[in-house]
Amino acid sequence: MSTTEQKIRATFPDLEWFPLTPPAEHPVYNYQGFHPGKKTVLSAGHVRSPGHRAFRTDVLFEQDIAITLRDGIKIYTDIFRPVNSDTSPVPAIIPWSPYGKTGTGPQSYDSMAPFRAGLEKSRTSGYEKFEAPDPAEWVPRGYAIINIDARGAGNSEGNITFWGQQEAEDIYDTIDWLSKQPWCNGSVGMAGNSWLSIAQVNFASRLEHPALKALAPWEGFTDLYRDLTMRGGMRHNEAFHKLILTGFAGHGTAENIPAMLRKRPFDDDYWQSKRIHTERIGDIPLYILASYSSMLHTRGSFQTFRTAQSTRKWLRVHPYQEWYDLYRPEMVDDLSRFFDRYLKNTPNDWETTPPVRLSLLGFEGSSVPTILERPEQTYPLARQELKKFYLNASTKTLQPSLPSTVTSTTYSARHGTSDFTLHFPTPTELAGYPRVHLWVSTPHHTDMDIVVQIRKISATGTLLEHLNYPCPVPVDAVPNVNTVKTLGPQGFLRASHAVTRDETLSTEHEIVYRHDRAESIPAGKIVPLDITLWPMGMVFGEGEGIMLRVAGRDLCYPEVEFKDPKGGEEGSGNVGEEEEQVHEVHSGVGFDSYLVLPFV
Repeated sequence: MSTTEQKIRATFPDLEWFPLTPPAEHPVYNYQGFHPGKKTVLSAGHVRSPGHRAFRTDVLFEQDIAITLRDGIKIYTDIFRPVNSDTSPVPAIIPWSPYGKTGTGPQSYDSMAPFRAGLEKSRTSGYEKFEAPDPAEWVPRGYAIINIDARGAGNSEGNITFWGQQEAEDIYDTIDWLSKQPWCNGSVGMAGNSWLSIAQVNFASRLEHPALKALAPWEGFTDLYRDLTMRGGMRHNEAFHKLILTGFAGHGTAENIPAMLRKRPFDDDYWQSKRIHTERIGDIPLYILASYSSMLHTRGSFQTFRTAQSTRKWLRVHPYQEWYDLYRPEMVDDLSRFFDRYLKNTPNDWETTPPVRLSLLGFEGSSVPTILERPEQTYPLARQELKKFYLNASTKTLQPSLPSTVTSTTYSARHGTSDFTLHFPTPTELAGYPRVHLWVSTPHHTDMDIVVQIRKISATGTLLEHLNYPCPVPVDAVPNVNTVKTLGPQGFLRASHAVTRDETLSTEHEIVYRHDRAESIPAGKIVPLDITLWPMGMVFGEGEGIMLRVAGRDLCYPEVEFKDPKGGEEGSGNVGEEEEQVHEVHSGVGFDSYLVLPFV
């Protein structure tokens, strides 16, 4: 009988695999050795290294415990659990990823975000898996933390796969094994950010296990093609993909996503095999986290809440970066209440928690503060009002009526923008999915990449930035990195992909493109493009407003500190062979370019 990996290889014979560096040889992997079956009691007061938080109770630390999967592959996990759990069983919480199991991976809060993502070193023990609950916090609360090296990672056997059916089956087998351990009370949950979140919704959309009682997907995408690699049919975040790939350590290989992107630039059966159909998630309790700060996870987080079929789902939209929020003491308490209810069956009135807790960003230098997690019933808000504002290329403004005069404005696709402003005369809130309808052209090329962004501006027109966590310096002294600074939502579309618009998949919230082919745009022809931006949430004081920016490149800061200094990415639809491409935005009668905003 074929294994799932063999079936994947047979289905996609062109699938490329990236050779991994063994953990002991990896230049930035914090290898701790291989200690199968080793047991250590970390006594109350134990500190892993100076400055880290101390354990407040005795904790049993088991290292490199083998779990055998259905195809015979062995994966290894570290387990932290109460010393009395052999006689008083506890629930198990899985943070699943290939990023290293117990502070071993190359990813760290010190290296991935300025000022350590706002986290004092004393906030975490150093035993936590990256983007995961800290054993020093959770074991005293009566839980076991299961820090797993997923298939192919660390000393686990096999090859690293990116989500899909293989990972779902591996998680099923792990849940099954855990639920049968004598120290486990039969209840298993999952928690964590990013990959750890994606793994949860991927599993729940494909399989289910009776021992899996609750999920806490705290920010993650659902569509590898549309959310991460090819937003709007444009190559996106390429350097970030390479960073992830070279950060893996293992004895085998990993799916080479950057290579597959070059082989398969359209949304074909390979990318569709990775897509997570959140509408297939059944009635499992979900504590979903979302924010506006991520170039990776914003759309998917809101999508999961909107479409999952569970009748027990809660959405908390916070104004921070996800790593900072993960270890906020009040949020640890909040997640503990959720898990206590569904993993321990503790009656604690968790069900009275508002279905939605919505934050709206105020931005640094604004006259109004950020609204923090206000109780709501739905998302998008049932009381939202969609209002249309037309672009005026002559005045560079947005206005409620269509300009009577036809005008246009141009910008350099590589370096420029066309900007349109709108000021609100009274205090205003925006929350939901904005979208644009643009008439654009390019005189000498047959394709163009269009990026739109909404920025908040002060009453005097100054562009504002939002800090995602406390920093010890003023905002203008903070590095320009997306982990720490939110600018505003963006939308992307390669013009040649507009032909693939799918009315059956599009909704009132989002225009969807199939991205399965391309059709060139005749040079100089004025064409209409419709683009949905990722969800936004902003609050404005009197006189403040927004700027709609139209460009030919990503306008966000890099996710971490790297960026192509020339602007644009290899493979961009804006790269001309002999001259720099110019885009023209048209407005007025016959060219009704407009922006739709979701008012509260």
